[in-house]
Amino acid sequence: MPEAIQVELAPHSPAWARAAAQEAERLWAVLGDNVLAVHHVGSTAIPGIHAKPIVDLMPIVRSVAALDEAAARLQALGYECWGEYGIVGRRYCTLDDPETGRRKFQLHCYEEDNREITRHLAFRNYLRAHPEIAREYDAEKHCCRELHPDNSHRYSDAKAAWITACLVSALAYSLGEQRG
Repeated sequence: MPEAIQVELAPHSPAWARAAAQEAERLWAVLGDNVLAVHHVGSTAIPGIHAKPIVDLMPIVRSVAALDEAAARLQALGYECWGEYGIVGRRYCTLDDPETGRRKFQLHCYEEDNREITRHLAFRNYLRAHPEIAREYDAEKHCCRELHPDNSHRYSDAKAAWITACLVSALAYSLGEQRG
């Protein structure tokens, strides 16, 4: 299990999207045709809100078994692979900056038919389309950081109820977009 880290919330930066695109290219290069897509998710993908300055990427793969076999290639890029890490079917990986020791990227890898994909994309897209809800999430994140400034695991647990409640609307919004 990765150690809990201090919770730093930084203002949104366009550099996060550029970093996501560059890291996606590195992932494509080492994982090849097993990768179907690499999505930028999490708070760094939502303009206008604060985020931990750690870019979350969601690679969608044809096969998690093939991804497991490629773990050495991810490790050669600097990633630590943590297995499912609490979510069935996910492969969670982290990359820390070798110079600073600070986490830079988190991968949430799923096989193409995993329902978690829909959840991640619906949440991101809903907050992008509804800046007022994104601002509410930003306020929730700040409250949770005040409660748990030195423990990223507890911080994440604290905001989980807000996210779960928001997902109802996000998934409904996503279904409406698909039908529209």
